[in-house]
Amino acid sequence: MLQALRIRNFAIIDSLELDFSQGFTVITGETGSGKSILLNALNLLLGDRSNTSLIGFNGDKAIVEAEFLIENFTLMSFFSDNDLDYETKTLIRREINKNGKSRAFINDTPVNLNLLRDLTSQLVNIHSQYNTLELKEKKFQLEILDTLANLNDDKNSYQKLYAAFKNKQLQLNTKEEEFINLSAKKDYISFQLEELNALKLNETDFNAIEEKIKFLENRENILNVLQQLVNTIDEEPGIIPALSQIKNKLIKESDGDKKLFQFSEILSSSIIELKELSVEASTYMGNLDSNNGNIEEYIQKIDAYQHCLRKHNAQSQEQLIETWNTFSKEIIDAESLSDELENLHREISKIKEELASKALDLHSKRLEAASRIEGEVQFLLKELKMTNTQLIFNLNTAQEFNSFGLTEIKMLFSANQGIDPVPIEKAASGGELSRVMLSLQKLLAHKKQLPTVLFDEIDTGVSGEVAHKIGLLLQDMGQNLQLIAITHLPQVAARAKHHFKVLKHQHNEKTNVEVNFLDTNSRISEVARLMSGEIITDAAIENAKHLMA
Repeated sequence: MLQALRIRNFAIIDSLELDFSQGFTVITGETGSGKSILLNALNLLLGDRSNTSLIGFNGDKAIVEAEFLIENFTLMSFFSDNDLDYETKTLIRREINKNGKSRAFINDTPVNLNLLRDLTSQLVNIHSQYNTLELKEKKFQLEILDTLANLNDDKNSYQKLYAAFKNKQLQLNTKEEEFINLSAKKDYISFQLEELNALKLNETDFNAIEEKIKFLENRENILNVLQQLVNTIDEEPGIIPALSQIKNKLIKESDGDKKLFQFSEILSSSIIELKELSVEASTYMGNLDSNNGNIEEYIQKIDAYQHCLRKHNAQSQEQLIETWNTFSKEIIDAESLSDELENLHREISKIKEELASKALDLHSKRLEAASRIEGEVQFLLKELKMTNTQLIFNLNTAQEFNSFGLTEIKMLFSANQGIDPVPIEKAASGGELSRVMLSLQKLLAHKKQLPTVLFDEIDTGVSGEVAHKIGLLLQDMGQNLQLIAITHLPQVAARAKHHFKVLKHQHNEKTNVEVNFLDTNSRISEVARLMSGEIITDAAIENAKHLMA
C-alpha cells in the first residue's frame, strides 16, 4: 500500500507531502491544475526515464520519494535475491540532477532502473484511457483468466515443473556440447595416451636410466683401467711377483730382527688382498661385457621420454604423469558424459510426460472456467452501459510448451450487436478498454491481493448513469484494495472514502501546485463544483450531499 508520497522541487511543485490510506481515494482539480504532475512524479518512481526539464527553480535537484507498506506482499525473496534490506515500510526514491544524472534508491540502497521497475511494478498499477496496453498482452490475459478461475495453484505447480524441465534441457545442451568437444578430441587424446603408456611412467625411473647410459657410455675406459689393474697385479713383470721376491728376502734377512719379520707379514697380507682385488676386478669386467647390448635400448627409452617432455612442455617425469592423468580423465569423462546424456534424456522424457499431463489439465480447467468468467465480465460491462458487448476468452491448444502451459489465448471483443468479435487490441477504443479493464480489476480485487491501483481519468467521456455505475464499482473495489482515481466526475468523487484536491496558485510571480486533503464540508463543496462549475449554487450543494449519502 502506498502510505506516503513526498515531492521536492519537481516541475512547479516546491514541496509536497501526501499521506494515503487504504480504500478508495479520489484526486480532483480543475483542468491544468497540476494533477498530471502528480502522475508524472509517481511514474518516475515506477521507472520512467528522467528529464532535467522536470527540475524546479529551487535547486539543482528534484526528489520524488514514496513509502510503501509491503508486509502483505510476498517480497522477502526479492529483497534477499537482490541483496537489499527488507523493511515492511519500504522507501523508494528518485533523484534528478541538472547535470543529467538520475539516481534510484530502495531503502537508501542505490539500484538501477530495471531493478526499481521490477519492485514498483508489484506495488502500483496505473491505468488510463490511453494506457491499457497490458490488456492487449497474451501473458496478462492468461494471468487474468487463471486468477479469476482460481487456477494459480495449478499454474504455479506447472511452472515449477516447467522450470525444472527447462533446467534439465539447459543441462542437456551443455553436456551435449561438452560431449561433442571431447569426442572431437578423443582420437588425438587416445594417440597421446598410447604414446605415454609406452613409456610405462609409473614403472620406470628415467633418471636412473640416464645415469645408466652415462655409465655405459664410459664402460670402455672403465674396462681399460680394470685390465691395467689386473695386468699390473698378475702378469709378468707384475707387482705380485716383485712383492713376493721382496717378501722372501725379508724373511731370509729377518733372523733375529723382529721388525723385518713384521714387514714380511704385512707384505704377505697385501699380496693376498691384491690377488683378491684382481679376482673381483676380473669378475666385474665380465659383468660389464655381458651388458654390451642394453645401451641402445636405454637410449631409445630416453629419446622417447625426452620427446614427450618437449611435446607436452613438461619439465619432469612427475609432470608427464600429470599429463597422462589429465588425458585419462578426459577419456573417462567422455565415457561418463555418454552415460549422463542417456540419463538426462530419460529424465527429460519423464518430466515431459508429467508436464504434458499438467498442461492439458490446466488447459481443460481454463476452458471450463472461461465461459463463466465471460458472463461475469459481461454482466459488469452491461452495468457500465456496454449492453451489447461481447468479451470472449478464445482458447486453443498450442504446439509447444511454454511457461504458461499449452494454452494459446486470444481475448476477443465486440462492442456492437451483429459485429463478430475480433482480438481486443484491434477493436476496442480507449474508453471501451478502460471499462473492460475496470470490470476485470473489479473481479480481480475479490480474488487476490492487488497492488495499489491508480485510475487516471478512465471515466473520461462518460456521464449520467454510467458515471454513477463507475462510482459505485470503484467504491466497491475500494473495500478490498487501495484504489486511487483521478477524476472530473462528481458521481465518482462522491463515492470516495478519501479526497484530495489539486490547486495551482501564483505567488511572487511564481506558479506553484499544492494538494489539500478535504474534510467532509470541503468535499461537499468540491463535488458541488464538479457538478455546477465555479459558481456553486445551493442546489449543487444539496445534490452533492445527496450523491455522497
